[in-house]
Amino acid sequence: MEYTTLGNTGTTVSKLCFGTWRFGKKHGDTVETDREEAHELLDAAWENGINFIDTANVYGDPDGTSEEWIGEWLTDHDREDFVIASKVYFSFDGWGESGPNDSGLGRKHIRAQIEGTLERLGTDYLDLYYIHRWDEDTPIRETMSVLTELVREGKVHYLGASTMAAWQLTKALWTSDVEGLERFDVTQPMVNAAHYDAVGDYLDVCADQELAVCPYSPLAGGFLTGKYERTEDGGVEAPDGSRGNLDDLFEDRYATDRAWDVLDAVESVASEVEATPAQVSLRWLIEQERFTCVPIVGARSPDQLEENAGAVELELTDEQFERIDEARGGIQ
Repeated sequence: MEYTTLGNTGTTVSKLCFGTWRFGKKHGDTVETDREEAHELLDAAWENGINFIDTANVYGDPDGTSEEWIGEWLTDHDREDFVIASKVYFSFDGWGESGPNDSGLGRKHIRAQIEGTLERLGTDYLDLYYIHRWDEDTPIRETMSVLTELVREGKVHYLGASTMAAWQLTKALWTSDVEGLERFDVTQPMVNAAHYDAVGDYLDVCADQELAVCPYSPLAGGFLTGKYERTEDGGVEAPDGSRGNLDDLFEDRYATDRAWDVLDAVESVASEVEATPAQVSLRWLIEQERFTCVPIVGARSPDQLEENAGAVELELTDEQFERIDEARGGIQ
């Protein structure tokens, strides 16, 4: 495994982050990753040198399941070996019927949720705490103020921002700067080779402000692994149990015309470097030059996780890198 400094922070992380959103997640009667599988995957991540673990208070069914399973696993490991991230924004169903302050980024909700997260994880602090979404109903100054308090109390080391518009990220950073508050150091947008330009303005802000980018869905929901086939009518033929088979929005979100072009380029490069399309897709992200990029992988098996970890051993030539860029519609 290779390691890198997380953006403008002083913390070192593996060049891949292990995402745990599948832990306890249900589609009808189907559980994507059960407790035993979750612990096996955490073992595999650690064995492959991944020290960066991503979760959220609402991952799993019921909410909090992912954090609980990670906390159980951590009891047999040294907490200081790991960089752990979680998130806050959505209503937590463990509270029962949702009340007016049971979601969002107000002081009351953030204060309640950080305590639950720390308890489930069995830790005194988070290395990284993301806001999961932008809260249009709470002044960003209030949000950044309470997050700053958590940092200064030692409950959180760094702050992160997930999905939002570029102007919202800019507003949050400006507010922190003029108010003397802690600022976001890490972001978590959806970025992959087939879905880059859609968040181009957001990534421009990250590059300018030296923010680390930890993309979720770096393989486009598994599309860039090459396991899907295009049907004659332009649809997707998905393997049983795959995201494309379980998610009704898969084709609209991931399997676009541009995505098929990108996949063709990724597969041609993979053949040349004797790697898998997944490894090439991840390496394309890791090698982004404008900002530190640490993709979040959500493997479903230890073998798949080991395959993903192989991405750090690849080297892409400038021509190969640019070929993938051209397939998505242009050069950065």
